[in-house]
Amino acid sequence: MFKEKKMILVSLGLSVCLTAGLTGLTTSADGGNADGVSITDMKGREITLEQPAERIVALTASDCEILYAIGAGDKLVGRGTFCDYPEEVLEVPEVNSGEDMNIEEVIALDPDVLLMSDMAQTEEQVQMLEDAGIRVVVSEAKDIEGVYTAIEMIGALMGQDEKAAEVVDSMKDTFAELSEKSKGDGTQTVYFEVSPLESGLWTAGANTFMDEIATMLGVKNCFSDVDGWGEISEEQVLERNPDFIVTITMYYGEGPTPTEEILSRVGWENVTAVKNQKILNLQNDELSRPAPRLADGAKLLYDFIYEETDETTEAASEVTPAEESAEAGD
Repeated sequence: MFKEKKMILVSLGLSVCLTAGLTGLTTSADGGNADGVSITDMKGREITLEQPAERIVALTASDCEILYAIGAGDKLVGRGTFCDYPEEVLEVPEVNSGEDMNIEEVIALDPDVLLMSDMAQTEEQVQMLEDAGIRVVVSEAKDIEGVYTAIEMIGALMGQDEKAAEVVDSMKDTFAELSEKSKGDGTQTVYFEVSPLESGLWTAGANTFMDEIATMLGVKNCFSDVDGWGEISEEQVLERNPDFIVTITMYYGEGPTPTEEILSRVGWENVTAVKNQKILNLQNDELSRPAPRLADGAKLLYDFIYEETDETTEAASEVTPAEESAEAGD
C-alpha cells in the first residue's frame, strides 16, 4: 500500500540531504518581462535566456506546484512521474527522470527549460539536453529558505517575479503569524513518520522543513538528533515517547486507516501520542514537499496541536487535493 509513497519520500530524502548552494538570482528587467533573463540556479550554474521561458518541463513535484502557484502552470509541457498537484497537472504529458529518461521524448516536447533536482539526471544526459538547446536548471530546496529561493528563481525564469514575490511573502506572513501565536515552549515532542512500520520507519530530522516547522510552532522534533531524512527503529520511537505523531502515509480505502494502524500497534499503547490519540494523518504532501503548501501544512499542524478536537483534526487531515485546490483559489 505504501510502496509508491515510500519511493517518493526516500527519493526526496536522498535529494534534499545533498547540500546545494543557495545562490542569488537576477533578472535583466523589473518583473522579468523584458527580453533577457539571467539567473544563478541552485547548483551555482549561470543560466541565461533570451526571454522568459514559454515552455518548460519540470521533473519534481515541488517545482510543478511552484509553477502553478506563480501562475505559470500553462507553460508546463512535461512533468515528472510523481507530479500530482494541483489536479490539472495530471493532464500534462509524463516523462521519466534518471536513467530511464527518454531524451528524444523530452526534446520532442520542445521545452525552453528543464527543471530538475540535483540527482535527477546524469551529466551526460544534461549535456545531451543542452546540446539540443534546452537549458537545464537545478532547483534543490532542502529547507524553508531554500523553498523561497526556488520560488523566486522559477518566477524569474517564467517572467513572474511579482507573483513569485507574493507567494513568498504569503508564506512568510503565515509562518510569522503561527510562530507568534504558538504557545509551546519546546517541552512537548512530535514524531514525524514519513514511512510506516510495515515498510521500515523513516523520519524527518534536523535540517528539514518538518523540523523547522515544529520549532516554529513551539514543539520539539523528537528526532532532531538525526540529520536530514533518516531510517530509525521502532524501539527508538517507543523510547522517545512523543506527545504527537504526524504520519504522511497514504490511505487507499481498504483496511485500517494510517491513524488506526498506529493506534493498533502492539507495544505502542503506552506512547503518550497513542494514549491521547494525538495522531495527525496528512496524506496530501503538505509537510513532505518543499513547495508553497508548506504554509498550509504548518496551519494544519498548528490546529492539531493547539485548537482542533480529534474529530475535526481527522477531517482536516483528509482533505483531498481537489478540495485544497478549490480552497486555495478562494
